[in-house]
Amino acid sequence: MKKLDSVDVSVARKLLEVMMRIRNVEEAISSHYAEWKMRCPTHLCTGQEAVAAGVCMSLRKNDFAVSTHRAHGHYIAKGGDINSLIAEIYGKATGCSRGKGGSMHLVDLNAGFMGSTAIVGGTIPIGVGLGLSIKLKKTDQVSVVFFGDGAVEEGVFYESVNFAVLKKLPVLFICENNLYSVYSPLSVRQPGDRNIHTMVEAMGIHADFGDGNNVWEVYTKADYNIKKIREGDGPRFIEFATYRWREHCGHLYDNDLGYRSEEEFLCWKEKDPIGTYVNHLLAQDIITRDTISEMERKILSDIEDAFNFAESSSFPPLHDFTTDLFKE
Repeated sequence: MKKLDSVDVSVARKLLEVMMRIRNVEEAISSHYAEWKMRCPTHLCTGQEAVAAGVCMSLRKNDFAVSTHRAHGHYIAKGGDINSLIAEIYGKATGCSRGKGGSMHLVDLNAGFMGSTAIVGGTIPIGVGLGLSIKLKKTDQVSVVFFGDGAVEEGVFYESVNFAVLKKLPVLFICENNLYSVYSPLSVRQPGDRNIHTMVEAMGIHADFGDGNNVWEVYTKADYNIKKIREGDGPRFIEFATYRWREHCGHLYDNDLGYRSEEEFLCWKEKDPIGTYVNHLLAQDIITRDTISEMERKILSDIEDAFNFAESSSFPPLHDFTTDLFKE
């Protein structure tokens, strides 16, 4: 990491705080999940925190973001309310989708987080539509679309990128390539000599690639591309290589299933985006261990409050069963 000025130091510390918040929320969900109070499926992003934190750092509150079924990190990084997140996973009326969406259907309009969905690639055209709304209103907002490598294999991805390029929309496509579509590795889904970002670049969109476990690299690449989009340069695409630690769906580990090796898992765990970043910050005297400990105490306190909020909240009343399903 280059020598930082005071502004950069503030950003560097904030990136760590956001990653730690995401990691601790996910680990808290994991530790509580077996209590059977959270009855919806959940897809944790442990190990992938750097992409969410790095991309969202350069976004403004009124910028838009949409996500996929592994959305907790994007929601938190965009400024989504944690109380509402945990309450939603508990199915409570105080949840961000009033307890009717669960883990995979998160919305926080106040934070510009416009939604996530369980359908692979389902929010890609929504993010492009938000980009079209920005262009029609002639603002300098940006619409960011988060999705995994599996979504690149959906037809709607190509239609959406094509439309964004055709209309020169202010959309940033972020592909989190964690190597797996559920249990299928890239090696059985695409030719070995194919790179996702070079394939997408052939559609006429500026495309880039980066280390998704290096939060500073994610931040600098995203910041540059977001500035270019705000200048009217049209849509952009960035593929970030990263890796999820826990099972595809659930709170446990699943290396025993045989679709990935323990050696591969441990290799990626060595690249822990938080641990490696902490070492960088300490080595450069950008932060102290006392400051990190204070950060963690505040985060854990916020998370405890969020779980208490969820526990004490009420379930949606039966007469609200069919409300809030559509936005008119």
